[in-house]
Amino acid sequence: MSKEPAAGERLVERKRRVLKGRKPNAQTQPNKRTPAFPRRGVHPQRSAAMAMAYKMATEGMNVKEECQRWFMEMKWKKVHRFVVYKIDERSRAVLVDKVGGPGEGYEELVAALPGDDCRYAVFDFDFVTVDNCQKSKIFFIAWSPAASRIRAKILYATSKQGLRRLLDGVHYEVQATDPSEMGFDVIRGRAQ
Repeated sequence: MSKEPAAGERLVERKRRVLKGRKPNAQTQPNKRTPAFPRRGVHPQRSAAMAMAYKMATEGMNVKEECQRWFMEMKWKKVHRFVVYKIDERSRAVLVDKVGGPGEGYEELVAALPGDDCRYAVFDFDFVTVDNCQKSKIFFIAWSPAASRIRAKILYATSKQGLRRLLDGVHYEVQATDPSEMGFDVIRGRAQ
């Protein structure tokens, strides 16, 4: 009794026969001498500049020490209610833009955010739970209004993780392009 090959084996055998008659190409046998710049017209200096731009975009900006110091004072000493950060494009660093005092509230934070430029903000939200317990949650807000420049939006989006990593103890993150997306009801709903 002769055994007939299965359908999968027949397909493999058919592919072998078809490929046997072909000349080697890039898919069947890669060229051993691949040029450093495979496409024509790609300049080595431009490639290096693009690599540097990619590196800066993925790593983000330098975060000044004062950013973390103000955050820690807000978190542990409760001296500040909020901290607003901005990116200085000339020094390529994240700086503290505004600090809210202990008596200031959420309305002052919203007023401190510009309508035509991006910012980061950290807000210490105090509330009372249904069990009548006093609690505090820290919110990280990425403010990117629709009226801001596209370059600023990209810069803030790529640098967010670098700052966020340094601010240890943030409970929630809110990304807003409109004041209604970060309203007081949204913050209260996320905290409880």
